[in-house]
Amino acid sequence: MEKIQNRREAAIMLADRLDKYRGQSGVVLAIPRGGVPVAAPIAKKLGMPLEVTLSKKIGHPLNQEFAIGSVSKDSVIVDDRIDVPQEYIEEEVARIRESLAQKYKLFMGDRKHVPLRDKVVIIVDDGIATGKTLEATVALVKKEQPRKIVIAVPVAPFSAIDHFKSLVDEVICLLVPPFFQAVGQFYEEFSQTTDEEVIQLLQEQDKPL
Repeated sequence: MEKIQNRREAAIMLADRLDKYRGQSGVVLAIPRGGVPVAAPIAKKLGMPLEVTLSKKIGHPLNQEFAIGSVSKDSVIVDDRIDVPQEYIEEEVARIRESLAQKYKLFMGDRKHVPLRDKVVIIVDDGIATGKTLEATVALVKKEQPRKIVIAVPVAPFSAIDHFKSLVDEVICLLVPPFFQAVGQFYEEFSQTTDEEVIQLLQEQDKPL
């Protein structure tokens, strides 16, 4: 089974595939926490600002691990096929949004959001599992009317790649394994990324080369 060494190696390989965007007016959006170590070297190589984009899954009331939708700063996606009280959805959306606002402040500090209008937006994560978080991110990005949306990930199941190709302009993925269970199984090293690492990577990005 083919594997990627770690997030750092994934970043180098993806940056090579994204080289055609170097020097263009764009923004690299990382999905924390694991997407940030992948996105940071890409942003550096392409000469683009790095930002985090936050969204979180809505868990089923009877099983929080089972995602029934996702929430970002101002977009909500809910699976209509699942019968869950509207009141529960509204309460969860409000609760999640509050925690996302706190997290954004923690990661981004006083940095101002870079407007995405007419820019190439490259959304980066360390892999796609259910795709719910990424879908909420894409919906959020589309509201700002970028020129182009590109998704760049090291690993994802074929079904996710197929789905996102219909939502964005380009999907770049290093590994599309036939038997996919979890993102971590396709990395030699897949340690948890901490909040501190995310903050450090974002601060390093602000320093001139």
